Amino acid sequence: MGTKAELVVEVKSPADKLWTALRDSTELFPKIFPQQYQSIETVEGDGKSAGTVRLLKYAEGVPMLTFAKEKLELADDENKVVSYSVVDGELVNFYKNFKITLKVSPAAKEGEAGAVVNWSMEFDKANDQVPDPDVIKETATKTFHDLDDYLLKN
Repeated sequence: MGTKAELVVEVKSPADKLWTALRDSTELFPKIFPQQYQSIETVEGDGKSAGTVRLLKYAEGVPMLTFAKEKLELADDENKVVSYSVVDGELVNFYKNFKITLKVSPAAKEGEAGAVVNWSMEFDKANDQVPDPDVIKETATKTFHDLDDYLLKN
């Protein structure tokens, strides 16, 4: 992989609750983020294990993307780590490899509620004209905060 971008997002939701929501994103995200996702469906596998392939259809208004197929590379519920690669969709025209990894941990300070999400994106641009995928990083940050708001209310 060529380039790596990372971010750390602190949220108020407990790590276990956040992790469960992220693992249930196939059903949950189109409901709570209709402005981003038209639908998410499992097309291969059980939806939770490594090897699973999901089809994400983006909502109208999402720039440059209509769909993505992602393959779950790693699903470690004990350590709350998940990793997936984009295998089809518009992103593969811009990036030869595109992989997202995220890890959910309890809040850094002992005794505090909340969680920390360590998110990274690794990618190889198809050519020098392709921009860095900064918008994806910004969207991820917003998604974690919006998901936190949703979990705190539900």
